[in-house]
Amino acid sequence: MSPRAHPRLLVTLASYAYLEASFSAASELAAVAVERKWFPDGERYLRVAEDVRGADVVLLGGTPSDLDWLELYDLGFAISRAGARSLSIVMPYFGYSTMERAVLPGEVVTAKTRARLISAIPPCEGGTRVILFDLHTDGIEFYFGDGHLTRHVYGAPIITRLVRNLVQGEPFVLGATDAGRAKWVESLAKTLGVEPAFVYKRRDSGSGALRVTGVNADVRGLDVVVYDDMIRTGSSLLQAGRAYLEAGARRVHAVASHLVLPGDSFAKLESAGVFASISGTDSHPASQKLVGSRGVVAPVSALLAEALDTV
Repeated sequence: MSPRAHPRLLVTLASYAYLEASFSAASELAAVAVERKWFPDGERYLRVAEDVRGADVVLLGGTPSDLDWLELYDLGFAISRAGARSLSIVMPYFGYSTMERAVLPGEVVTAKTRARLISAIPPCEGGTRVILFDLHTDGIEFYFGDGHLTRHVYGAPIITRLVRNLVQGEPFVLGATDAGRAKWVESLAKTLGVEPAFVYKRRDSGSGALRVTGVNADVRGLDVVVYDDMIRTGSSLLQAGRAYLEAGARRVHAVASHLVLPGDSFAKLESAGVFASISGTDSHPASQKLVGSRGVVAPVSALLAEALDTV
């Protein structure tokens, strides 16, 4: 490894400790410990346990919870004020990404308010960067203040490789959960050289619930890999999976960029008997629920580490 003008250090959020070793190895960063403790009144103590003055620091961690948002801000602020030469915030998962616009008067556009929170971290002399991964909406990248350089890294290389490994050369169709994700699926399907598919849905005028009314492609005898940017409770995913099976699909796999899977949602998806496998990336801590399952958890560290050198 060639000598560097400045130390390159890695600080990791508590909820992303599972990614620290792989990311440190992929980016040739030296991991720095963070001291954490709780006081009896519920307040939290944080300390970056190494002098970061003059260093190029990477702060690794997504924001699945409000506590993660605060830890990201607190550590970023402390690193900047301690005199780091530069700060790169790598966010494998951006929480509140579905709250990117207001529909009703007075609604909080939380994706924007949280981006502004991170933008309030004082810029370092050598710059402050934010690297984001497979955002729910492209425009979120531009919610950050002008003092921070942002980059949206697309996970297509990881997802397409994962899909190819799942189907093992068998004929397949890449499916969407609904027409709203069709453009994303069309783009991935083009890269994979296969046909895209999506399900038609109609909202019930009485209950307001969405129900599947059909599938736009001939999937008879084929595997269908259903892609969505995130799996949360999985209700839409189950609707789509059942629709493809009813339309004659041989097997249905589910793949997502972000495996959010709150509560017992993963257990419910597995027990539904719809999917041959459920897979995704390790961008979210809940991805670790898949360990030992029939699915695959693909690492994001190499792709995000590569982005550090191209921002």
